[in-house]
Amino acid sequence: MGLIKNFFQATARPEGLLGRLMLSTMNAGHAGLSDWGMAQLQGLSPESILEIGCGAGRNAGELLKKYPSAHVTAIDHAELSVERTRDYNRKAIEKGRMQVETGDVASLRLPKSSFDLATAFETVYFWEDLDRCFAQVSGVLRAGGCFFICNESDGTDAAGQHFEKIIEGMHCHTAEELRQTLLRCGFSDVRICHHPSRPWICLVATKSVEDKKA
Repeated sequence: MGLIKNFFQATARPEGLLGRLMLSTMNAGHAGLSDWGMAQLQGLSPESILEIGCGAGRNAGELLKKYPSAHVTAIDHAELSVERTRDYNRKAIEKGRMQVETGDVASLRLPKSSFDLATAFETVYFWEDLDRCFAQVSGVLRAGGCFFICNESDGTDAAGQHFEKIIEGMHCHTAEELRQTLLRCGFSDVRICHHPSRPWICLVATKSVEDKKA
Protein backbone atom coordinates (compact mmCIF):
# COMPACT_ATOMS: atom_id res chain seq x y z
CA MET A 1 0.00 0.00 0.00
CA GLY A 2 2.93 2.32 0.74
CA LEU A 3 4.27 2.06 -2.82
CA ILE A 4 0.84 2.70 -4.33
CA LYS A 5 0.33 5.72 -2.08
CA ASN A 6 3.74 7.10 -3.02
CA PHE A 7 2.94 6.59 -6.71
CA PHE A 8 -0.26 8.60 -6.49
CA GLN A 9 1.46 11.21 -4.33
CA ALA A 10 3.58 11.93 -7.39
CA THR A 11 0.54 13.54 -9.02
CA ALA A 12 1.13 16.54 -6.74
CA ARG A 13 4.86 16.86 -7.52
CA PRO A 14 6.43 14.28 -9.82
CA GLU A 15 9.92 13.39 -8.60
CA GLY A 16 12.30 10.47 -9.03
CA LEU A 17 11.37 7.14 -10.59
CA LEU A 18 7.76 7.19 -9.39
CA GLY A 19 7.35 10.69 -10.74
CA ARG A 20 8.61 9.59 -14.14
CA LEU A 21 6.23 6.64 -14.09
CA MET A 22 3.32 8.91 -13.19
CA LEU A 23 4.15 11.35 -15.99
CA SER A 24 4.36 8.47 -18.47
CA THR A 25 0.66 7.74 -17.81
CA MET A 26 -0.56 11.31 -17.56
CA ASN A 27 -1.11 12.34 -21.19
CA ALA A 28 -3.14 9.27 -22.12
CA GLY A 29 -4.87 9.05 -18.74
CA HIS A 30 -6.17 12.63 -18.86
CA ALA A 31 -6.82 12.90 -22.61
CA GLY A 32 -10.57 12.26 -22.42
CA LEU A 33 -11.11 14.81 -19.68
CA SER A 34 -8.87 17.39 -21.34
CA ASP A 35 -10.52 17.04 -24.74
CA TRP A 36 -13.98 17.37 -23.20
CA GLY A 37 -12.86 20.41 -21.25
CA MET A 38 -11.31 22.15 -24.24
CA ALA A 39 -14.55 21.64 -26.16
CA GLN A 40 -16.20 23.89 -23.56
CA LEU A 41 -13.85 26.75 -24.46
CA GLN A 42 -15.97 28.56 -27.01
CA GLY A 43 -15.98 32.05 -28.45
CA LEU A 44 -12.36 32.82 -27.48
CA SER A 45 -9.46 33.89 -29.69
CA PRO A 46 -6.52 34.19 -27.29
CA GLU A 47 -3.15 35.35 -28.55
CA SER A 48 -1.27 34.63 -25.33
CA ILE A 49 -2.04 31.59 -23.17
CA LEU A 50 -0.67 30.54 -19.78
CA GLU A 51 -0.91 26.80 -19.05
CA ILE A 52 -0.45 26.25 -15.30
CA GLY A 53 0.66 22.83 -14.08
CA CYS A 54 1.68 21.54 -17.51
CA GLY A 55 2.32 17.95 -16.34
CA ALA A 56 3.49 15.80 -19.25
CA GLY A 57 2.83 18.43 -21.89
CA ARG A 58 -0.14 17.25 -23.95
CA ASN A 59 -2.52 20.03 -22.95
CA ALA A 60 -0.05 22.75 -23.88
CA GLY A 61 0.28 21.18 -27.33
CA GLU A 62 -3.48 20.78 -27.75
CA LEU A 63 -4.00 24.44 -26.89
CA LEU A 64 -1.73 25.37 -29.79
CA LYS A 65 -3.77 23.15 -32.09
CA LYS A 66 -7.01 24.75 -30.92
CA TYR A 67 -5.58 28.26 -31.20
CA PRO A 68 -3.06 28.16 -34.07
CA SER A 69 -2.27 31.88 -33.84
CA ALA A 70 -1.53 31.80 -30.11
CA HIS A 71 1.66 31.57 -28.08
CA VAL A 72 1.65 29.30 -25.01
CA THR A 73 3.69 29.76 -21.86
CA ALA A 74 3.61 26.53 -19.86
CA ILE A 75 4.75 26.36 -16.24
CA ASP A 76 5.04 23.71 -13.55
CA HIS A 77 6.67 23.64 -10.13
CA ALA A 78 8.15 20.18 -10.83
CA GLU A 79 11.37 20.05 -12.85
CA LEU A 80 10.40 16.64 -14.27
CA SER A 81 7.17 18.08 -15.66
CA VAL A 82 9.04 20.97 -17.25
CA GLU A 83 11.49 18.49 -18.80
CA ARG A 84 8.71 16.23 -20.12
CA THR A 85 6.66 19.13 -21.49
CA ARG A 86 9.68 20.48 -23.34
CA ASP A 87 10.34 17.07 -24.86
CA TYR A 88 6.70 16.61 -25.89
CA ASN A 89 6.49 20.05 -27.49
CA ARG A 90 10.01 20.40 -28.87
CA LYS A 91 8.90 21.41 -32.37
CA ALA A 92 6.55 24.11 -31.08
CA ILE A 93 9.32 25.49 -28.86
CA GLU A 94 11.77 25.54 -31.78
CA LYS A 95 9.22 27.47 -33.85
CA GLY A 96 8.86 30.04 -31.07
CA ARG A 97 5.23 29.19 -30.35
CA MET A 98 5.81 27.92 -26.83
CA GLN A 99 8.06 28.42 -23.84
CA VAL A 100 8.16 26.10 -20.84
CA GLU A 101 9.46 27.27 -17.47
CA THR A 102 9.55 26.31 -13.81
CA GLY A 103 6.96 28.33 -11.95
CA ASP A 104 4.81 28.41 -8.81
CA VAL A 105 1.22 29.59 -9.12
CA ALA A 106 1.37 30.97 -5.57
CA SER A 107 4.03 33.43 -6.69
CA LEU A 108 3.89 33.98 -10.44
CA ARG A 109 6.98 35.73 -11.82
CA LEU A 110 5.31 36.79 -15.04
CA PRO A 111 4.41 40.19 -16.51
CA LYS A 112 1.16 41.62 -15.17
CA SER A 113 -1.86 41.78 -17.48
CA SER A 114 -0.08 39.86 -20.24
CA PHE A 115 -2.28 36.80 -20.98
CA ASP A 116 -5.68 36.42 -22.62
CA LEU A 117 -6.30 32.91 -21.26
CA ALA A 118 -4.95 30.90 -18.33
CA THR A 119 -5.68 27.18 -18.02
CA ALA A 120 -5.43 24.75 -15.12
CA PHE A 121 -6.13 21.08 -15.88
CA GLU A 122 -6.27 18.66 -12.96
CA THR A 123 -4.12 20.85 -10.73
CA VAL A 124 -6.11 23.18 -8.45
CA TYR A 125 -6.61 20.21 -6.11
CA PHE A 126 -3.05 20.84 -4.90
CA TRP A 127 -3.05 24.64 -4.60
CA GLU A 128 -2.70 25.27 -0.87
CA ASP A 129 -4.17 28.78 -0.77
CA LEU A 130 -6.79 29.13 -3.49
CA ASP A 131 -7.45 32.80 -2.79
CA ARG A 132 -3.78 33.68 -3.17
CA CYS A 133 -3.32 31.50 -6.24
CA PHE A 134 -6.45 32.73 -8.00
CA ALA A 135 -5.43 36.33 -7.27
CA GLN A 136 -2.02 35.60 -8.82
CA VAL A 137 -3.71 34.26 -11.95
CA SER A 138 -5.97 37.31 -12.09
CA GLY A 139 -2.91 39.53 -11.90
CA VAL A 140 -1.29 38.12 -15.06
CA LEU A 141 -4.52 38.13 -17.09
CA ARG A 142 -5.61 41.11 -19.12
CA ALA A 143 -8.94 42.70 -18.20
CA GLY A 144 -11.59 40.56 -19.85
CA GLY A 145 -9.24 37.57 -20.05
CA CYS A 146 -10.41 34.11 -19.01
CA PHE A 147 -9.29 31.58 -16.43
CA PHE A 148 -10.23 28.00 -17.29
CA ILE A 149 -10.27 25.21 -14.68
CA CYS A 150 -10.89 21.56 -15.58
CA ASN A 151 -11.20 18.84 -12.92
CA GLU A 152 -11.97 15.14 -13.03
CA SER A 153 -13.67 15.34 -9.62
CA ASP A 154 -16.61 17.56 -8.73
CA GLY A 155 -15.79 17.27 -5.03
CA THR A 156 -18.64 14.89 -4.26
CA ASP A 157 -17.75 11.71 -6.18
CA ALA A 158 -16.47 8.62 -4.39
CA ALA A 159 -13.26 8.35 -6.41
CA GLY A 160 -12.27 11.92 -5.66
CA GLN A 161 -12.96 11.48 -1.96
CA HIS A 162 -10.91 8.28 -1.96
CA PHE A 163 -7.87 9.98 -3.50
CA GLU A 164 -8.16 12.83 -1.01
CA LYS A 165 -7.46 10.26 1.71
CA ILE A 166 -4.35 8.80 0.09
CA ILE A 167 -2.77 11.87 -1.51
CA GLU A 168 -1.43 14.33 1.01
CA GLY A 169 -2.48 17.92 0.40
CA MET A 170 -5.19 17.07 -2.13
CA HIS A 171 -8.61 18.68 -1.91
CA CYS A 172 -11.39 18.12 -4.45
CA HIS A 173 -13.35 21.36 -4.47
CA THR A 174 -16.96 21.55 -5.54
CA ALA A 175 -17.83 23.77 -8.48
CA GLU A 176 -19.59 26.18 -6.13
CA GLU A 177 -16.53 26.41 -3.85
CA LEU A 178 -14.40 27.27 -6.85
CA ARG A 179 -16.94 29.78 -8.15
CA GLN A 180 -17.11 31.62 -4.84
CA THR A 181 -13.33 31.81 -4.61
CA LEU A 182 -13.05 33.11 -8.17
CA LEU A 183 -15.59 35.84 -7.43
CA ARG A 184 -13.54 36.92 -4.40
CA CYS A 185 -10.36 37.13 -6.46
CA GLY A 186 -11.16 39.49 -9.31
CA PHE A 187 -13.27 37.29 -11.58
CA SER A 188 -16.85 37.58 -12.76
CA ASP A 189 -19.24 35.79 -15.12
CA VAL A 190 -18.18 32.34 -13.94
CA ARG A 191 -19.60 29.67 -16.23
CA ILE A 192 -19.76 26.10 -14.88
CA CYS A 193 -19.99 23.02 -17.09
CA HIS A 194 -20.79 19.51 -15.80
CA HIS A 195 -20.18 16.38 -17.83
CA PRO A 196 -23.55 14.65 -18.43
CA SER A 197 -22.47 11.25 -17.09
CA ARG A 198 -19.18 11.72 -15.19
CA PRO A 199 -18.15 13.86 -12.23
CA TRP A 200 -16.06 16.06 -14.53
CA ILE A 201 -16.40 19.82 -14.18
CA CYS A 202 -14.89 22.87 -15.78
CA LEU A 203 -15.25 26.56 -15.05
CA VAL A 204 -14.62 29.54 -17.30
CA ALA A 205 -14.17 32.76 -15.32
CA THR A 206 -13.72 36.20 -16.85
CA LYS A 207 -11.42 38.72 -15.20
CA SER A 208 -13.35 41.79 -14.17
CA VAL A 209 -12.71 45.01 -16.07
CA GLU A 210 -10.25 46.98 -13.99
CA ASP A 211 -11.12 50.33 -12.51
CA LYS A 212 -9.35 52.99 -14.60
CA LYS A 213 -8.45 54.83 -11.38
CA ALA A 214 -6.66 51.77 -9.95
